[in-house]
Amino acid sequence: MASSEISDDIRRGLDEAATGIGVWDRGGRLIYANRLFRTLFLLDRQLREELSYRRFLDHVAGSHELILEGTIERWVEDRHAAFGQETSFEQPMADGRTLQVDDRALPQGGMTTTVSDVSNVRRIESALRKAKADAETSDQAKSRFLRAANHDLRQPLATLKILIFSCMGEEDLQHRGDLLHTMDISVSIMEDLLGALLQIGQLDAGRIAARITTFQLDSILDRLRIQFAHLAQEKGITLRIVGTRFAVVSDKALLERILSNIVANAVRYTDVGSVLVVCRARGAGVDIEVRDTGRGIESQHHAYIFDEFFQVPNTRRTKRPGLGLGLNIVKRVADILEHPIRLRSEPGRGSVFTVSVSIGDVWQSELAEPEISEAKGGEFAGLSVMLVEDDPELRRATHELLERWGMRVLAVASIAEALGSLGTQTLPRLVIADYSLNQELGTDAVHRLREATGSAIPAFIMTAEIDPAVVARIKAEGFSVLIKPVSPPRLRVLMHNLIFEPPAPTSAPTVDTP
Repeated sequence: MASSEISDDIRRGLDEAATGIGVWDRGGRLIYANRLFRTLFLLDRQLREELSYRRFLDHVAGSHELILEGTIERWVEDRHAAFGQETSFEQPMADGRTLQVDDRALPQGGMTTTVSDVSNVRRIESALRKAKADAETSDQAKSRFLRAANHDLRQPLATLKILIFSCMGEEDLQHRGDLLHTMDISVSIMEDLLGALLQIGQLDAGRIAARITTFQLDSILDRLRIQFAHLAQEKGITLRIVGTRFAVVSDKALLERILSNIVANAVRYTDVGSVLVVCRARGAGVDIEVRDTGRGIESQHHAYIFDEFFQVPNTRRTKRPGLGLGLNIVKRVADILEHPIRLRSEPGRGSVFTVSVSIGDVWQSELAEPEISEAKGGEFAGLSVMLVEDDPELRRATHELLERWGMRVLAVASIAEALGSLGTQTLPRLVIADYSLNQELGTDAVHRLREATGSAIPAFIMTAEIDPAVVARIKAEGFSVLIKPVSPPRLRVLMHNLIFEPPAPTSAPTVDTP
């Protein structure tokens, strides 16, 4: 049926079709092409007159609109030889599109060619395949992560169970003290792992957001010096942290986390010699270098050193091996801050980790913030404190700890108990409240106590919540926050600051994490 024999209604309908349609008679002559077919293959009216299939193939192949395998001549010959046969193939185009071409034989001879643009479908399929591969990779990584975490948690837990059993029947005080010391180490290992897992969880959930400011780099270096001096001294190595006048642009807490993890690794794996932290100007930035004279890392391990739970194979193990998470946290936090990290290391010659940070304008740097230093002790003997904690075991343990520090402790489980005790007890010098108290909030407990006494009793909140929104909500109410599990030194320091060195009304509340 010639194109002229098709009614105008049918022709208009076919011209609106989303598929290109071309019809060839048994002699290979084009007898009909709808609008999309003509547009796809650039067929003007003059070209369509008496257009043979062979001439059509020469035209589209010579237009360079198609991406062909092999030569133009070979492609034309192969397609021409397949005229009248049932064929289906995808044809990539030079502009990035993909066309689905289907040839179907007609009963009376000849064939129809239909052409569809499947570019979006293929892109979606490709994206789905990539997403599936990424998900499988992520699942495998999470499975490895959980297996390693389970292993690393079970080891100190098993040790702890044995030690507790042994300690219960031990009458030798010195041996019992040794057992308790080993138990403390096991608990510390578990605390380190849980803290690292919490940080990994925050990173995975995208809950860590950078707060970029300009600040004096020396304020972080001073804290690192206090944090690691004792550990280095115990190992018999030298820790030297060179002060600097640089102001840098970064998130202060996150940059400190990066450097703290790197220095911790350097101290852990340096048996003899020293660890040096030094800052060097480089263009518009500053390189913070952590140098050690430790065991060093072979080049084949450099690509994996920042992977979760990766530990460099080494026959000389430390008494307390690492968890394989510190450097992974370093890399992921550095990526958030866009701080490049470089590693130079050779076995037997130590390692140099370098973190590059932008230099800031010293006149725009923050004023010195009050730092929490564990060197501040505080004398609590005879002071009264109210503990609002609904977990009975934690309430009892914290009660005993505070009493050992010489304090008079009133431990309650609810707001009602706290308010009911006011008439029989001395007004507390400090209130420590858990945030989640069954159906109540620790912040409400403090507010109610302050209203009832007419006194702005110093107080802070302890919580196991790591959601930044929850922490921000607590801080917005004017409270400092301790994230559980709370170590006694952190607890003691914050208590000392609130009782003996209360912050000025304009000072921001602090948040301290394990």
